[in-house]
Amino acid sequence: MSENQKVSIHTEGTPNPNALKFVLDKIILESGSANFPDKKSSSNSPLAQKLFELPSVIEVFFGRDFITISKTSDSSWDSIYDSLLKIINSHFESGEPIILKSETVTAKGSNEIEQKIHEILDSQIRPAVASDGGDVIFDSYTDGVLKLHLQGSCSSCPSSIMTLKIGIESMLKKAIPELKEVISV
Repeated sequence: MSENQKVSIHTEGTPNPNALKFVLDKIILESGSANFPDKKSSSNSPLAQKLFELPSVIEVFFGRDFITISKTSDSSWDSIYDSLLKIINSHFESGEPIILKSETVTAKGSNEIEQKIHEILDSQIRPAVASDGGDVIFDSYTDGVLKLHLQGSCSSCPSSIMTLKIGIESMLKKAIPELKEVISV
């Protein structure tokens, strides 16, 4: 998206008290997500770089039509909320791209079990996690152990382990008997 536009934004809380989801009235990523777990990782995103200029911002995550911003636990949303909105609005009005280059990973599994894992992640789990301002990314599957990356509001959420074990692991184990464990990496 590179045209100069006003954007309408509303915010939603997430299960993580230190993450807030800024929902936009437009699609900002056609597919996938983009996670910037720190300022150093944001070199290919002008918007993430601007958001990291606020000392309280510790992670920026882009979904299809939302931005999840995580802050330090010792800062308050009241102290940074207006600045975050101003940065986001100014960025869209400037016409600058959100991401300069995109790294897309299209591997969907090398065997039947991995393909089934990807299918369940994409159709059921990722949409549910996105509604909370995060994402779950496949890392690897070896000897019954599935490794996932939790991103956005999920990466530092106090309830992420419960979500992983009770929600994701139990759902996948029902569909894939070979699965022994799901862990976050």
